[in-house]
Amino acid sequence: MNMMQQLEPLIVEKVNNWLTGSYDEDTKQKIKQLIDAGSFTELTDAFYRDLEFGTGGLRGTMGPGSNRINKYTIGAATQGLCNYLRKRYPGEAVKVAVAHDSRNNSDYFARIIAEVFSANGIHVYFFKELRPTPLLSFAIRKLGCKSGVMVTASHNPKEYNGYKAYGEDGGQFVSPYDKQVMAEVSEVRNIEDIKFEAIEANIELLGEELDTLYLDEIVKLSVSPEAIKRQSDLKIVYSPIHGTGITLVPKALERFGFTNVNLVEEQTTPDGNFPTVVYPNPEEKEALTLALEKGKSIDADLILATDPDADRVGIAVKDNKGEFVLLNGNQTGSLLINYMLQAWKERNKLTGKEYIVKTIVTSNLIDDIAKAYDVKCYNTLTGFKYIGELMTLLEGKETFIAGGEESYGYLIGELARDKDAVISASFISEMTAYYKDKGSSLFDALLEMYEQYGFYKEKLVSVTKKGKTGAEEIKAMMERFRNNTPVSLGGSAVVTLKDYALSVETDLSTKRRNPIDLPVSDVLQFITEDGSIISARPSGTEPKIKFYCSVKGHLVSKADFEAVNMALDRKVDTIMLDLGV
Repeated sequence: MNMMQQLEPLIVEKVNNWLTGSYDEDTKQKIKQLIDAGSFTELTDAFYRDLEFGTGGLRGTMGPGSNRINKYTIGAATQGLCNYLRKRYPGEAVKVAVAHDSRNNSDYFARIIAEVFSANGIHVYFFKELRPTPLLSFAIRKLGCKSGVMVTASHNPKEYNGYKAYGEDGGQFVSPYDKQVMAEVSEVRNIEDIKFEAIEANIELLGEELDTLYLDEIVKLSVSPEAIKRQSDLKIVYSPIHGTGITLVPKALERFGFTNVNLVEEQTTPDGNFPTVVYPNPEEKEALTLALEKGKSIDADLILATDPDADRVGIAVKDNKGEFVLLNGNQTGSLLINYMLQAWKERNKLTGKEYIVKTIVTSNLIDDIAKAYDVKCYNTLTGFKYIGELMTLLEGKETFIAGGEESYGYLIGELARDKDAVISASFISEMTAYYKDKGSSLFDALLEMYEQYGFYKEKLVSVTKKGKTGAEEIKAMMERFRNNTPVSLGGSAVVTLKDYALSVETDLSTKRRNPIDLPVSDVLQFITEDGSIISARPSGTEPKIKFYCSVKGHLVSKADFEAVNMALDRKVDTIMLDLGV
């Protein structure tokens, strides 16, 4: 037990509590194995803190320990959520929905969540098979639930899992309710406080009936059915990357009228080990390797890939040389919103009450597009829950057309309150058919958009800092940037500092300060004289600090694309070098 003497006293105490408490034998054996193996670092990371129930719920690596995803941390989160719901809706018959993705143990954790809800006298609509996150959001609204939980860790590596908690509007909890839920979860300090014994009568299984309702509503949103009819044989390649998208995306595409959808067979089976990819992240080219191979082999018009819980979608299209290129989240989001506004205008659907939404780190190209169509564009903090919150606030007053964020998450229509890859994949396909029907391609549409509004180029750089020391390093980096604002970036003077943690925008030349009317968030934005925008933000779901860089150039003609693109790349690299990233 030399090992235990090397651990901090607080960690030793927590380890002993788990070894002697009412935890199951399997959990205790796994902890003993770590001790016997001398896994000092792993034990420290597993117990140095309690896994924080943040504003989006839980996310972490699976395993025994207070800082891990396991039966007990999941149970405590659910018990806390139950206690919140009882206080928020006293005397009401509370209903919730629970779903899960394809990750290892997701079905096991989902069942525990349903059992804890049921044991607390709450009626649970329980998806008996894996389903996408957006379907859960839809179900909460459709079934009159007060809350819901999705078991997923999105695109994280296979060792991870997580817990997304939703409110009655179908969106993730926002202030002040997120803090109230967090407070209730923090009060659950002993596993004896968690009601694990299920009341089966309170658990109602959901099957394909919800799928049908959802798909029926999605098809009604289509704005170019005639173009689809003429281009029904559009060659589409789709990969769910071993996730939940396989349950709904092919059906949605079929409902829209697409008859030539080619699945990446090696990735259609749900599998939490994600055996064919390094990370199941549609932002990464590596994850689309098999889809790109299939796309080349059949000369596809469009390649689509969704993440494990099917709320985000990545795409690849052919450029003007016939080579497949991946579009980033800003490009796809801008194309989608440009298409939707164009299609709505052509059908005389714009009345002056419509709006779109994006986040503060998403391309300002979208703001320019909205302005050209005289449609409002709202900006929210990073995180789709803020887009959902605004949609709920404006429901019945203004009409939401579409929204999105640079991290490959988009939504068309008001069926859900979270990003939705099922709907997005359908509309990206519709958009591709629309442009092909006009003798154009999606890549042509991208270049025409750049010619009209300006060539916006964005890049995201993520710096990973794991464990306790990593969290401290990220905090120190933000403090350094906050207290020592760069004088210039990319050869242009920094003229504005936006500090969302202090809710203050400062003109650095006049020192004039203006309030920022958004919730407090640990984000810094540097705006340069030439219009570049650089944002620094610690991730709320991963051990990372993220740097978002947006620069703008002018594309006079399509022939200049490569030269301007390279110049903007060089500018982004210079800015990142200036930041020391």
